[in-house]
Amino acid sequence: MKLINLKNMLNNKTILITGGTGSLGKALVKRILNDYPDLKRLIIYSRDEQKQFQMAQEFSNKDFPSLRYFIGDVRDKDRLIRAFEGVDYVIHAAAMKHVHISEYNPDECIKTNIGGAENIISASLFSNVSKVISLSTDKACAPINLYGATKLTSDKLFVAANNIKGSKDIKFSVVRYGNVMGSNGSVVPFFIKNKGKGFLPITDKSMTRFNILLNQAVEMVIYALINSWGGEIFIPKIPSFNIIDLANAIDKNSKHKIVGVRAGEKIHEEMISPSDSYTTYDIGDYYVIIPYNPLWHVNDFIINFNAKKVEEGFSYNSKSNPDRLDVNQIKELLKKY
Repeated sequence: MKLINLKNMLNNKTILITGGTGSLGKALVKRILNDYPDLKRLIIYSRDEQKQFQMAQEFSNKDFPSLRYFIGDVRDKDRLIRAFEGVDYVIHAAAMKHVHISEYNPDECIKTNIGGAENIISASLFSNVSKVISLSTDKACAPINLYGATKLTSDKLFVAANNIKGSKDIKFSVVRYGNVMGSNGSVVPFFIKNKGKGFLPITDKSMTRFNILLNQAVEMVIYALINSWGGEIFIPKIPSFNIIDLANAIDKNSKHKIVGVRAGEKIHEEMISPSDSYTTYDIGDYYVIIPYNPLWHVNDFIINFNAKKVEEGFSYNSKSNPDRLDVNQIKELLKKY
């Protein structure tokens, strides 16, 4: 497989990360600043000034002179256009992501996740951005909740953006991953917070989730930034866990109180549906859903990535995933959290 040297790719370049003060955004910033000192600028674009203030205590301009903090909202296209001036690569991590909150605030979710995607695309096409990587979620696959539906729409917009770029040398691609262990608002810190209180709230005993470590998610975003051709959806091969096993790994002495599934929640998550299988390829550590009409030759893609077509009807979901974590394996992963 022909790979690009990322250090050469980022030398004297500028990266902008929307939602850069979130869990994954901060991890990306740390990795990029540590590994790529010849980067020209790294811009954190987000709307929460308090989070930017707190992040600047850890990553200051004095220690990291290439780092910049921009206040802005992805809903504001004019602000994005100004922020994108001189930017080479955009990593779009900003989103309204909590399922139950999105169900009760649908307009806000649509404005951020769909309107924001449209604005990122428009601002990128207006500027001289050469590559955009949008972060997605397993909830975008066969969605049953508003959050998932907005992220599926966002994914479709970024894939289709490659068809409206005209003569511009720009590529739009998507990274889709599962539950990031220990990220803000996820189940792991919630269970840890409630450890020792006598019981842990369980939505459904059979519930399963994909699990990816923060460093794995960062690695995947960087992989996509280097290797995307435009229009792909990259999906990691990661393990799953059962919610009861997670609860027992965190607090084996607590009882389990069944509280029921919240609005919009799935019992099992999915990252590749049977319908997606017709354009899905296995490239080793990742699956890739390619566009139906890519602007590049599929045979070239197959040769370059040693890609193998998955079987028609293939599905990748957290229930049937053969890579299932047991209690002891979860405990080992929690040590890294």
